[in-house]
Amino acid sequence: MKRMLLLVLSALLVLSCFGCGETDIHKKSEGVMTYAEYAAAAIEDEVVVETFVQAKQGYWEDEGQGKVTLYTQDKDGAYFIYNMNTTQADFDKMTVGTKLRIKGYKAEFSGEVEIIDATYEILDGSYVAEPKDITALLASDDLINSQNQRVSFKGMTVEASKDAEGNDVAFLYKWNGSGQDGDDLYFNVSVDGKTYQFTVESYLCDKTTDVYAAVKGLKIGDKIDMEGFLYWYEGVNPHITSVKPAA
Repeated sequence: MKRMLLLVLSALLVLSCFGCGETDIHKKSEGVMTYAEYAAAAIEDEVVVETFVQAKQGYWEDEGQGKVTLYTQDKDGAYFIYNMNTTQADFDKMTVGTKLRIKGYKAEFSGEVEIIDATYEILDGSYVAEPKDITALLASDDLINSQNQRVSFKGMTVEASKDAEGNDVAFLYKWNGSGQDGDDLYFNVSVDGKTYQFTVESYLCDKTTDVYAAVKGLKIGDKIDMEGFLYWYEGVNPHITSVKPAA
């Protein structure tokens, strides 16, 4: 009887903890800001956040110092970590979902809010955000509230861009068409009568990736669904990581 009671109590303990893992991994340590506190902080304020890697730009070195730029997010919002000092070994550990404690300074560049001069600690725990469909928010003042988040866009139409010779094309190498294969890709898409310029950031998705090839294969008038990160540069400038024919 006693053994049966112990088994029942053990089972109840397991059930009571089932599903609580996500709550635990999002609990902030002492001295760590919530996303609301981070959002309310002034530019140039020191900030401390705990967040999860959603994507990373390529590793590079500046005078022997390794650097990484990260797209990160928790359950409440997103944080863009710009040019953080790291090592190749730690860069390799920063896979999608990896939890980090980041200390740095809140900054803004051409509308993009980011964390600079950052240091980090790799923590236990993993979280991958589901893309948030913000198609209906594109023309809204509320769009800025999703900045840097992992997002999706549905049923958008590829519009013409003008290349360096003035021809209508489906995409450009660099924003003005002056680039070449391997550079950032820029392309225009529309929904509800409004046109937006989206980007495949080559440091994030280089010419070997599926999304780079997909954009090179676009035709004016194609209907597409996309995923990416809601980056900002003089207005909305999503960094796209997936392009597929519209469902």
